[in-house]
Amino acid sequence: ARRSLASPVVSGVLCPCGSPRASGAAPGPGPEGGNGGGSAGPCGRPVCEASEQDRRLRALFQKLDVNRDGALCIHDLAVGLGRLGLHRTELDLLKIVKAGDKDLDGQLDFEEFVHYLQDHEKKLRLVFKSLDKKNDGRIDAQEIVQSLRDLGVKISEQQAEKILKSMDKNGTMTIDWNEWRDYHLLHPVENIPEIILYWKHSTIFDVGENLTVPDEFTVEERQTGMWWRHLVAGGGAGAVSRTCTAPLDRLKVLMQVHASRSNNMCIIGGFTQMIREGGPRSLWRGNGINVLKIAPESAIKFMAYEQIKRFIGTDQEMLRIHERLLAGSLAGAIAQSSIYPMEVLKTRMALRKTGQYSGMLDCAKNILSKEGMAAFYKGYIPNMLGIIPYAGIDLAVYETLKNAWLQRYAVNSADPGVFVLLACGTISSTCGQLASYPLALVRTRMQAQASVEGAPEVTMRGLFKHILKTEGAFGLYRGLAPNFMKVIPAVSISYVVYENLKMTLGVQSR
Repeated sequence: ARRSLASPVVSGVLCPCGSPRASGAAPGPGPEGGNGGGSAGPCGRPVCEASEQDRRLRALFQKLDVNRDGALCIHDLAVGLGRLGLHRTELDLLKIVKAGDKDLDGQLDFEEFVHYLQDHEKKLRLVFKSLDKKNDGRIDAQEIVQSLRDLGVKISEQQAEKILKSMDKNGTMTIDWNEWRDYHLLHPVENIPEIILYWKHSTIFDVGENLTVPDEFTVEERQTGMWWRHLVAGGGAGAVSRTCTAPLDRLKVLMQVHASRSNNMCIIGGFTQMIREGGPRSLWRGNGINVLKIAPESAIKFMAYEQIKRFIGTDQEMLRIHERLLAGSLAGAIAQSSIYPMEVLKTRMALRKTGQYSGMLDCAKNILSKEGMAAFYKGYIPNMLGIIPYAGIDLAVYETLKNAWLQRYAVNSADPGVFVLLACGTISSTCGQLASYPLALVRTRMQAQASVEGAPEVTMRGLFKHILKTEGAFGLYRGLAPNFMKVIPAVSISYVVYENLKMTLGVQSR
């Protein structure tokens, strides 16, 4: 049977349960085996003395400290791990140092090294449990395939067997906890939670429409409270992104409502008309309410998503793709229903003439007194119907692109890099918007309808018929150009701001 050269040393550092290994407990076949006696620890083995634990850790540290300077740099790890039969790329070693380096001096002292090992083993235990579907303490190829399939990552059983072979020491084609830990303990995590961490989508990208399926958060992110920091960072990024692209968003609304065959509004002409009517500041009309609704919508959507997940009652930690679409769409519908009056206000504020309203509250009072409460839900039905094609196509395209990249290019890490992440997010959002755009246009026209004095009430069906009859199918895509023009800058700005806010809030980047 094959054995890892690192096993006797690495296995001797910590017990399989994650607690310090007992002084007399054998790490495996070898000279350190035996029975130390004493009181039982959480793993059922005798509790070791502090000096023995310290000796084991120092033994490993000294083996890796090639230049004997009392600290581990990338070169030390490369040479030391190589001698133990563990060959890692420079990127892997950089990740190890970065994860444990608390004083940011570019190397690990003994205390930092011990903390890294203990913290890393806890994460590995969580991952092992999530992969062990049968709860038999072993992982086989089918469990790896199933776990990844549940998250929409499709690999063949042959690919799963290749993953197994790299970790399997005794040739059984299954991995127990010891084999899993020995392989990964001095190796950056390449697993399901890491794929989730790297491939966040809806939290990062804000293109002005909050109809995407919410991101999953790992067990660790939920336990440490990192999830709310991600949401705050995403909300802040959305506010900056929407403000920067607000002129294009207002132009889109004007073109959706006022452009026709007889009034062919172009982009330059639209901007000129807005500036002539209200000055440069008028380009940002409607942006205030658009930014304000981010916080309540995101919070309601996240809470609803978590409750729906519990209601679905799946025993999986992470939802399957179809379950995510169902839960995400329902959560989106609940959030949109809760804040929909703000959507109507945003449209009315964007379309207002100079001096028409003194502010958001004045606009709301005016609508309530003249049109009644029902006016705040104009266009509600096409808005709800638009959630399914937007969320479904956005999620499907993003997962397809993610899978294609992971299958072809993910050799050492699940990290796609900034460019790939931005490209996938941009393409999937664009496809989602394109599919739901006619419904979005009809919604906006219905929201604006009462602002035209004496205009008759229109239905969604009637408006579709009218547009197709008078303008043809092209009429359903008025304002599409400025809408697509804002996607790339919106995605780029929201990503940059999100990353900076994550650092400010203390969210650890992998």
